[in-house]
Amino acid sequence: MSDMPTSPVTEPEIEAVFGEGDLDAARAAQASTMLGEWRRLGAFLRRPSLEVGAQNAAPFTVLGRIYALDMAAMAVLITLASAAIAMGFYLPKTALAGAEFTPIIIMAVIVGAPVMEEIVFRSWLSGKPGHALALVFGAAGAGGFALTHADTPLLGAGLLLAGFAGGLAALVLLRKRGAMRWFAALFPGFFWLSTFAFALVHLANFSEGSLGILLPLVLPQLILGGLLGYIRVRIGLWAAILLHAAHNATALGIAALAMAAE
Repeated sequence: MSDMPTSPVTEPEIEAVFGEGDLDAARAAQASTMLGEWRRLGAFLRRPSLEVGAQNAAPFTVLGRIYALDMAAMAVLITLASAAIAMGFYLPKTALAGAEFTPIIIMAVIVGAPVMEEIVFRSWLSGKPGHALALVFGAAGAGGFALTHADTPLLGAGLLLAGFAGGLAALVLLRKRGAMRWFAALFPGFFWLSTFAFALVHLANFSEGSLGILLPLVLPQLILGGLLGYIRVRIGLWAAILLHAAHNATALGIAALAMAAE
């Protein structure tokens, strides 16, 4: 029998023996599997950091692995909700419950919502000044349009266009600027602010129910927000939009099947 120890070798031990380069290689090898990617996600959620974006990634492979985890979480939550209903608990229905899935609604859920929500909640998580300023300009233009277009349509359109132009200029002129140091230092707070805000805004999906009942019902959005934040930092905004769209499309398909079975 071998007398070699069977306990796992820690990262400090790898680095001490082989050096930092081999430690990076060991990390990459560990994340080359689905479970390895999930472990990397877990480490990120325990201590959110912009550094995960500098690690090598095959984007569509990472997306597939995180989507699989999202589907597993969705299956668990659906099972728990079904068990609660079977036990006699009343769960308020969402705004889409009983709605007819017209092409406009489908496009809004699968395309419109992912694009708009990712821009608002996660575009700025890069910490780059261009992304932050683009969001500020866009929000100012949209706000100006909302306040003025009813009485002065031309002014409202002008403000909206100005906000769009300012945001585009910020993206172009500051495209080479990296993450701001103070933002990187405070990133865990910004990440969780974005994640919880994303979940809480979905309370608007329910037209009835007390806060104590509704808060657990946005747990799916809280989980999804964490996954989307990880993907946004690890790969980019486009990948977060794609994962969000895939999640919404799957949820819409499940809702359609449930309605058809009733």
